[in-house]
Amino acid sequence: MKYYSTNHNAPEASLRVAVERGLAPDRGLYMPEQIKRLPREFFEHIDELSFQELSLEVAKAFFGDDVEPDALKRIVYDTLSFDTPVVKVENNIYALELFHGPTLAFKDVGARFMARLLQYFIRKDQEKTGDHRLVNVLVATSGDTGSAVANGFLGVDGIHVYVLYPKGKVSRIQESQFTTLGQNITALEVDGVFDDCQALVKNAFMDKALNEHMVLTSANSINVARFLPQAFYYFNAYAQLKRMGVLTIDDSDPIRSNLVVCVPSGNFGNITAGLFGAHMGLPVSHFIAANNANDVFFNYLQTGEYHPMASKQTLANAMDVGAPSNFARILDLYGNSWEAIRKDISGATYPDDRIRQTMKACYESTGYVLDPHGACGYQALKEQLPNDRIGVFLETAHPAKFKEKVDSILGSNIAIPDRLAAFMRGKKQSVAMPNDFDQFKAYLMAQ
Repeated sequence: MKYYSTNHNAPEASLRVAVERGLAPDRGLYMPEQIKRLPREFFEHIDELSFQELSLEVAKAFFGDDVEPDALKRIVYDTLSFDTPVVKVENNIYALELFHGPTLAFKDVGARFMARLLQYFIRKDQEKTGDHRLVNVLVATSGDTGSAVANGFLGVDGIHVYVLYPKGKVSRIQESQFTTLGQNITALEVDGVFDDCQALVKNAFMDKALNEHMVLTSANSINVARFLPQAFYYFNAYAQLKRMGVLTIDDSDPIRSNLVVCVPSGNFGNITAGLFGAHMGLPVSHFIAANNANDVFFNYLQTGEYHPMASKQTLANAMDVGAPSNFARILDLYGNSWEAIRKDISGATYPDDRIRQTMKACYESTGYVLDPHGACGYQALKEQLPNDRIGVFLETAHPAKFKEKVDSILGSNIAIPDRLAAFMRGKKQSVAMPNDFDQFKAYLMAQ
């Protein structure tokens, strides 16, 4: 399959080129030339398949033209070495728990898949060209991306990862998950906000001298190998709910159901993957994009005008994005039609005080512990879910990753899982970096 740029001013690329390059030469984001609809039979029997089995069928639709069948199966099965369970929170509202992977965040799925797919292509390239140069992965993080990517690529031969993160704006636990690893992982502590980190990464891809000096790619959700596999767990959520017998499915059309999915949204890669799933036939009747105080997309839904702005620091820090990259993919997916986007997606936005209230109210009424990001999704469903629908919100990270905040709000003492505790015992290793591209470039040129 070929991939084109959302800016439509760059040559079409193969999957290998799109994955290795990350960003198109015209600064656009790569999109597959077609989205294959899955057959009716797949949805009729999806509840009989394991997470790995159903994800492999989805992966074949995305990547089957470009990756050998046995290799694709290995990549999918190795990526999904953990489950993404659906848990009932209250009547008609369920949490899709995406924190059961190695770094306890949803980004484990995309990061692990990308690491394995990139290694597959690197080995293919080396066999063909004899070029054994390192591939350098640049990734900006507002919280969980850095840990997921760093751990997904840790120890992978032929790849070095540079994680750029905003100084003082990620939690101590999050920071420990990518600054303590060493080996082929370098953490760069940028004096700025997430958008500054993201701008440094994008500018690096556009710099001719830097790209001649070293092989660069990205592992942010701008990379097709990072965001597309996130569709897997939307299909898995549907399969579980169907297995539970709680969905209303139209017997005459199994591609219709009463399912509403609410996605806490920052850079919008996660909800974009869900929208791709829906375009493949996944029976979701409606999506809700839940924002924190960074309400650029919410305002777009109200007005039809998109005005990116500097990000605001909030309690739900992984969603602190003022210029969401994947907005370009949503526009492209819907042919730049505001009306079409509004038909499929509604929005919500919550300040920190409302997030705190939601976390406390949910805990007191149900006993379920929300993290600040999941709280936005839960609250949006509480406000917008019709009585005849089933709502699923994505619980994107384990609440223990925000232990100090969660304990303070709930008056609790959340246990820290062993995997998190191990990271926290490690020694921080990071490089201080000013928010200046020339200095960032000079650092990379010296490597």
